[in-house]
Amino acid sequence: MTMTNKITNIKEVLSEPVTIPVEAYVSESYARDERDKLWRKVWLQAGRVEEVPEPGNFITYEVLDDSVIIVMTDEGIRAYHNACPHRGRRLIDVPPGARNAKGQRSQFFCGYHGWRFNTRGENTHIPHQDDWQGVLDKQCTSLTPVKVDTWGGWIWINLDSDCEPLQDYLDPVTSMLDPFELQNMRFRWRKWGVFDCNWKVAMEAFNETYHVQTTHPEFNKYGAFRGWAKTHGKHSNIGYERPKDMDENQSAKLRVSENDDPRVSTAEMQTYTWEKANTNTTQTLVDAANRLAEELPEGTPADQVLKHWIESARKDDEARGVIWPTVDPAHVAKSGTAWQIFPNFQIGHSVNNALCYSARPHGYDPDKCIFEAAVYELFPPGEEPQTEWEFSPPTEEAWCYVLSQDFSNMAAVQQGMKSMGFSGTKPNPYMERSTANLHRNLAQYMGTGSPKPLGDNKK
Repeated sequence: MTMTNKITNIKEVLSEPVTIPVEAYVSESYARDERDKLWRKVWLQAGRVEEVPEPGNFITYEVLDDSVIIVMTDEGIRAYHNACPHRGRRLIDVPPGARNAKGQRSQFFCGYHGWRFNTRGENTHIPHQDDWQGVLDKQCTSLTPVKVDTWGGWIWINLDSDCEPLQDYLDPVTSMLDPFELQNMRFRWRKWGVFDCNWKVAMEAFNETYHVQTTHPEFNKYGAFRGWAKTHGKHSNIGYERPKDMDENQSAKLRVSENDDPRVSTAEMQTYTWEKANTNTTQTLVDAANRLAEELPEGTPADQVLKHWIESARKDDEARGVIWPTVDPAHVAKSGTAWQIFPNFQIGHSVNNALCYSARPHGYDPDKCIFEAAVYELFPPGEEPQTEWEFSPPTEEAWCYVLSQDFSNMAAVQQGMKSMGFSGTKPNPYMERSTANLHRNLAQYMGTGSPKPLGDNKK
C-alpha cells in the first residue's frame, strides 16, 4: 500500500474532535527518528529559483545531519549531497551561526584532499589517481544526486531517490495556487531565527484562525469572521467564511459593523496591518485604502467600498508596471487564505503578495527549531529589492508587533506541553483541522502519534 493510499478518507475522521499525544512535540527519541522516517522521505521547500539565477550560483539547504548543494547549471537546477565521495568531508562549509551557505562556483573543491567536481556533479580531478589501481569509476567518484524540482518559484528537494514526483506530492496545491502566479513574486523581506519550541509548535501557531481573537485582540475591531480549515490528503488550507457579496481576494480581511464607516475601517485596518504586522498587504493597497474617504461618498455600502478599493489598487499597480493575475472570485474563495504543505511549509497567498512560514529542527533538541518567515510581493521589472536572510531573535524589535504576539505563545506552549497535567493537544475540529491533519500524516511516516477520538461523541 502506498503512502498516498494510506491517508485517503481522512477528512471524515478529522471532522470529529480528536486529541494528539505530546510525544511528537517533546520526545527526544521522536525527534531523532524524524531524520530517517520524515525528513529523508518528503519534499522540502529549499529556496527560490531567483537565488540561483546564473550557472554556478549555489545555495545549501540544511536539515539535521543532511546538507544539500543546490546549483544552477547550463541544463537547469541540480542538487547534490554536500559530501565528498572520498572521505565524506563537506564541500561547502556553512559559516557558524549562518542559516546556509551561498556563492558562485564553476567547480566544487574538497579542502581535505583536493578532489574536484563540476556543477554536473562529475569528478574532474583526483590527486594521485593511479594509486587506486584503476578501480575508481564514475559512480564512486561523482557527487551523489538529490531529487530536485521547482514549482511556484520555489526549489524543492527530496532525499529519497525513490520518491514520487513533486507534482504528485503537492496535488492539489498546484492546481489551486497556480492561478496566483506565485513564481512572479519576489522577496520583500525574509527573516529567520532559532526559537524555543518544536518545529510543529511553530507551524501550528500559524495554520489556524482560532487564535486570532485572543492572540491579536487589536484586529477584533476589523475582523471577527469565522475561520475554517479543510484537509486535502497530505496538505490542508484555511480561510474565512465570507460575508455575502464579498468575494474578492481581500474580503477576508475586511469587516464592517452596522455602525462602521467601511471607508474609514478599511483604511485603518490596512494602515495597522502595514505598520504593526508588515505582512498581508502592500503599500499600494494601503494608499488606495487611505483615499477611500475622498473618493467615495459617506454611506457607500461595504461591498462597493471593497470593490472600489481593490480596483483602485490594481490600477495603481498597473500604472507602475505591476500586473496582478486575474483569478476567478469563486476560485479565490475556494483557495482560502493559506495552504499548509506537509510537513513544514505554509503559503499565505493573494494576487499581489504572499506570506510564507517554514520551520525545521535545530539539531535533535525537541525544544528548539529553525523558524523562517518571508513576505513576497509583485514589483516592477528591475525594481525588486535586494534582500538577504536576516537572523532575527523572536522579539518585537527584530520582527514586528503582531508576529511577536504569536511568538509569545510558541515558547509557552512548548513548556506547557511538558506539564503532568496536560493530556494532549485538542484541536478545534472545524478551525484547527490543519493541526490534526499534520499529525495524521506525521503518524503515517513515524508509525506513532496518530490523533485519537476525543471522548464519546454519542453521549
